[in-house]
Amino acid sequence: MQIDEIDQRILTLLSDDARRSLADLARSLGLARSTVQARLERLERSGAIAGYTLRLGARVRPAVRATVLLTLEPRSEPEVLKRLTALREVDVVTTTSGRYDLMVQMSADTTERINDALDQIVVARGVRSTESLIHLAQKLDRGR
Repeated sequence: MQIDEIDQRILTLLSDDARRSLADLARSLGLARSTVQARLERLERSGAIAGYTLRLGARVRPAVRATVLLTLEPRSEPEVLKRLTALREVDVVTTTSGRYDLMVQMSADTTERINDALDQIVVARGVRSTESLIHLAQKLDRGR
């Protein structure tokens, strides 16, 4: 699907505030409401818009966040992913290129919970090595 300048403007406006009404979007874009609605439906059908979500503020987000970089034994990814999926502290798992095979983003209310989850990851069959990074302060969040 081709995304033109108007589609990109719609995506930018919704990235800033996903709760914007169709009328407000149409007014901001100088287009008819029906035109904006048709474009939104097309963007949703094509997968350009995967959904609308809520971003938690700092006051209610888990207090401790960490990133864990994993190096895996050959052909062990499915088993390791199964283990990671079972840990409720694990939020996102991404395959990477380079020195590490997986990047795991975690969050919890306490350092003890993060530590317990890290202990389970380190001993998981197929995990060759890990490097853990505890997040201290967020300096930028574009919400992408």
